[in-house]
Amino acid sequence: MEHQAIDELPSGKICPQKPPKNFVLLVSVLLLLTIVQLYHPSIFRSLFLSKTIDSNPQVPSTSSSSSSDHSNVQEDDLPSITSNLKCDIFTGEWVPNPEAPYYTNTTCWAIHEHQNCMKYGRPDAEFMKWKWKPDDCELPVFNPAQFLELVRGKSMAFVGDSVGRNQMQSLICLLSRVEYPIVVSSTEDQRFIRWKYTSYKFTLAAFWTPYLIKSKQVTYTEGPTKNGLFELYLDEFDEAWTTQIDEFDYIILSAGHWFFRSMVYYENQTISGCNYCLIDNVTDIGKQYAYRKAFRTAFKAINSLENFKGITYIRTFAPSHFENGMWNEGGNCLRTKPYRSNETRLEGLDLELYKIQIEEYRKGEREGRKKGLKYRLLDTTQAMLLRPDGHPSRYGHWPNENVTLYNDCVHWCLPGPIDTWSDFLLEMLKMEGMRSAEEKKLRITNDTTLN
Repeated sequence: MEHQAIDELPSGKICPQKPPKNFVLLVSVLLLLTIVQLYHPSIFRSLFLSKTIDSNPQVPSTSSSSSSDHSNVQEDDLPSITSNLKCDIFTGEWVPNPEAPYYTNTTCWAIHEHQNCMKYGRPDAEFMKWKWKPDDCELPVFNPAQFLELVRGKSMAFVGDSVGRNQMQSLICLLSRVEYPIVVSSTEDQRFIRWKYTSYKFTLAAFWTPYLIKSKQVTYTEGPTKNGLFELYLDEFDEAWTTQIDEFDYIILSAGHWFFRSMVYYENQTISGCNYCLIDNVTDIGKQYAYRKAFRTAFKAINSLENFKGITYIRTFAPSHFENGMWNEGGNCLRTKPYRSNETRLEGLDLELYKIQIEEYRKGEREGRKKGLKYRLLDTTQAMLLRPDGHPSRYGHWPNENVTLYNDCVHWCLPGPIDTWSDFLLEMLKMEGMRSAEEKKLRITNDTTLN
């Protein structure tokens, strides 16, 4: 838009007396700020939030508290959106970060006992002193005040298993430098808990659903585990969460390691197969089949909701790092530093599960787009593949305790590498406005072309 100069009035009009120079200067500054806010709102917001951080004595400032504000414009069903046009924030390396950690196991009460590695005697601390460095740009370290400003008045739900809960507890610990939440749950069931950040009117919730779909643990007279066998209803919604997420602005959806258990599959209320059930006349069709169907049904549930208008983030599979045996065969994870990206690669079953997630995500996203719903891919797989040093191992309990997962190479120590998931999430939230604008522009272009 071109703006007419103040003293260029139409012919025949009386030109008013010129205002003082200070007034002209003030008007010019205000006009400039208005233009910046209209055309670059994220820059304007970043300036404000940076000031918020600097003026808050509870929050240590870092050199990476802000990022450049550009969007990674891609086709709709490509997942990445970052602050750099040529950068994929999910591809990179772990680099030393001597400033970490940003909380400790003594300053944050939200750490689950089984992930409290320092409490249970882990002798090394270097696993906490790394940050993720994308190949072609910088990923800012999590800024708690900036995050809380962006989600002010909104709500976020973590939907999934204990690794999803692990992520939520990490986020609570990172936010604790600004504010702790209060419990506002209507139930005492810790699997379905809600928190409130009262100063920001921000609600955080966890919905326990290890398979994302309807399931139950049962006792069989045959099979390898008998009382440890799970029935999965692959085409039925888990109403424990699907009936409660209409009100949420953001959903973080994830699932993975529970699919390694012995399971019996039901479709149309009839047994259709199993995974390592060893039951006569029931065909073992593998865990991949159920994994695909579970995500497909979960996306169908979200897309069928009448009132849900939020954004669904799919957090991708985080590989475990058992060596010298499986979890129940004495396997352990004793490494003390990250891999470099050229030292390992995703392969085998982990790769299959990851590809299934991506494929079903794209199908679900396309269907959701027809209803105006938004899906985003929070792709943590590559970063976590490189962190065999970040698990509790035997430091999630006292040595003489009788626990099911004695060497835990599935969950993540807190503080630890899982804190980087909040770095990813905040960067995606910061770019959401620009991503949405690009998608709207693309839809308008497509509609015009079709017409």
